[in-house]
Amino acid sequence: MMNGNPLLETRPWLKSYPAGVPAEVPLGEYGSLVEVMERAVQSHGDKTAYISMGRRLSYRQMADLGSHFAGFLQGELGLARGTRVAIMLPNVLQYPVCLCGVLKAGLTVVNCNPLYTPRELAHQLADSGAQAIVVLENFAHVLEQALAMMGDRNPVRQVVVTGLGDLLGPVKGALVNFALRHVQRMVPAWRLPGAMSFRQALERGARLPFAAVPLGPDDLAFLQYTGGTTGVAKGAMLTHGNMLANLAQIHAWVQPIVRDGQELIVTALPLYHIFSLTANCLLFVKLGAASLLIANPRDIAGMIREMGRYPFTAITGVNTLFNALLQHPDFKKLDFRSLRIALGGGMSVQRAVAERWQALTGVPVIEAYGLTETAPAVTINPMDLKAFNGCIGLPVPSTEVSIRDDEGREQPMGSPGEICVRGPQVMKGYYGQPEETARAMTADGFLLTGDIGIMDRHGFVRLVDRKKDMILVSGFNVYPNEVEDVIAALPGVREVAAVGMPDAHSGEAVKVFIARQDPGLTVEAVMAHCRQNLTGYKLPKAVEFRDQLPKSAVGKILRRALKDEASALG
Repeated sequence: MMNGNPLLETRPWLKSYPAGVPAEVPLGEYGSLVEVMERAVQSHGDKTAYISMGRRLSYRQMADLGSHFAGFLQGELGLARGTRVAIMLPNVLQYPVCLCGVLKAGLTVVNCNPLYTPRELAHQLADSGAQAIVVLENFAHVLEQALAMMGDRNPVRQVVVTGLGDLLGPVKGALVNFALRHVQRMVPAWRLPGAMSFRQALERGARLPFAAVPLGPDDLAFLQYTGGTTGVAKGAMLTHGNMLANLAQIHAWVQPIVRDGQELIVTALPLYHIFSLTANCLLFVKLGAASLLIANPRDIAGMIREMGRYPFTAITGVNTLFNALLQHPDFKKLDFRSLRIALGGGMSVQRAVAERWQALTGVPVIEAYGLTETAPAVTINPMDLKAFNGCIGLPVPSTEVSIRDDEGREQPMGSPGEICVRGPQVMKGYYGQPEETARAMTADGFLLTGDIGIMDRHGFVRLVDRKKDMILVSGFNVYPNEVEDVIAALPGVREVAAVGMPDAHSGEAVKVFIARQDPGLTVEAVMAHCRQNLTGYKLPKAVEFRDQLPKSAVGKILRRALKDEASALG
């Protein structure tokens, strides 16, 4: 970067960019996400795109099955361009096939968490107006209850139900489905009149003509719901242009280290989550990579067994996933010689976890930051980082980050403030909620993230905490991340969450919830460690041990649920 470049005045992070990463990315390389998939088939048609339970699906097979599903949606159901179609699946082969089919048919994907309660699912289906849904049979009983709850507000015209084994081949698939239904009894009884099987939908779609739909950057690709842990979930409208921009931004960032057509990424984070959707699914499709799908990442032993079968080169994860892998005795037996990329996001990665990860695997955790509303990447650390640095990285190309106070004033370097983002990846708005959209945006077009951060003079951003999670103790700000990082470094701690609880003396006080690795760990030991590492007002006033901490589907610890408990007791 040459001296005198005016961009350096407004974007100080550019001087820290790794070699070869541009300040801006071209946004016209692809017309739609469908084109990304089509080019992947042209370049890597016979290469493996996805692996699930030993079954491989090539790029060509994924595209062909996707076209069959598109034919079903278009020809059998007659869904018009832009119609919402819900996908309620874990990481199984049916997910990328359905995703491909919905987008090819010119429709909009509504990703649904399979672990939703009936109430949560009913809200999302009613709010989005989804006219069709694909659901794994294990969760069909939840859908049944959700549809009943909606009554006359039910927009769903067609339900498609799939079994876990449906794309695993005729023999293996039948065995898997039989075992889940009748041996392990993991499929609760359900009744959905008019529901069709996934295989039947594919068979019908294969016999119907499929007409390609011309799509452009302004067409809606996803209604991606967010905010469910802090209020009513809102649908972020992510266009093909938003997603393509973020793909271009991330690709420019990782291009120096990735090898086209040669990567194998472990996909344990659910593809319905925006981090995994963009990073694992779409980016690695663009790269012609293979993705190892982990249907149940809570089964750490099973995940490790799967990882042991393949020479994986990359993995994405959240702090809790990395931590859980490190805690399992079989993880250290894996061969890490092929591993080159470990990307962390979704929540702050704790230093103690990152350091243990690098010590064992030899690969640093590259922390990134983003939101559903930004498709999601906002900042990423340099891919050639030698060790964990505690930062969430530098703003990606074509992105502006501004640190502002509550009055919207830009903060000086090194001072905390709300992270605000402007760029082509920022959502079109919240579906059907113009007031919420207006509240989330500044007059000059920046998205208010609700996260508190600090930018240093080199342009690196450090995440301090969620604005809403900040604890105010006698007028002093206490950031839960700092307390959690300190306690996570204490031997015997598996997981920790810090929240604010009401306090008559100080307004709020710190309470920590700990899941122990060592059952002999005591409150006294925790407090002694905290007194050594935290100033007085940051010290926990209460310590509670739990067998498990509540988590979202992506593995993020739900501080809000714990805070609500602490507030009720307080």
